[in-house]
Formats: sequence, C-alpha cells, structure tokens
Amino acid sequence: MRRPIEIRKAHYPGRAPIDSYGNGGFRFADMSHRGSLLMLPSGIYGWDLVEGDPLTQDAFQRVFEEAADIEVMLVGTGREIRPLPADLKAMFRENGISSDPMSTGAAVRTYNIMLAESRAVAAAFIVV
Repeated sequence: MRRPIEIRKAHYPGRAPIDSYGNGGFRFADMSHRGSLLMLPSGIYGWDLVEGDPLTQDAFQRVFEEAADIEVMLVGTGREIRPLPADLKAMFRENGISSDPMSTGAAVRTYNIMLAESRAVAAAFIVV
C-alpha cells in the first residue's frame, strides 16, 4: 500500500543566495519555490504574504524569535518600495535589528551581497 504524499510547510535548513526571482517565485540551492520567502539564520521558509498585505509584527514573529542572530533585516516589499509601519520598525529596533524596506529585486541583490560577506543578515521577500 502506498503512503499518501505529505505536504509540509516549506523549509530549507540552511542559508543560500537567491539565484533568480520573478513569475511568482524564487530559485535557490537548485530548487524553486512559488510564493514569498523568509531568509533566516535557521533556514529558508515559505512566507504567506503577498504584495499589498499588511506588514505586521505577527508576520515577522519568526524573525523576532531569531533576533539574537540578526543585525540587518531586508524587507523586499514587492515591485514598489513600501515603508514599514512605525510599530514594526520600532519592534525591529527594540530587538537590535536594523530594518531596510526596498523593492524585492533590490532586496534580493543586497541580501546576496551581504550573505557572501558573511554578514548577520536576514530577509523577507514578497513574491513578484
């Protein structure tokens, strides 16, 4: 008897640069992912946000759980730059994290450079 396919929350247990993005997804580590991503010290996670969704503290909860290992948080807000809400920016500051919103493309490029420099960087990429 065959076992049914088990669908799990997307997670890649490591750090990897983004090889390409667009058309609703990202390519990294010889894999592809459709949807948004959180790039954290503990790994790469699927993220349920889409362009235009509110940027709330709850959406970044996993980031705050790993705050001790993060100095810079890049937020790719989609095609256009969106400012972070004041309460979210304050929460990043309280956790010792410098936050920087930018378009997803700019965030991907910046993340790849900072990752190559072994910086304590994390990123949230809203899919484009």
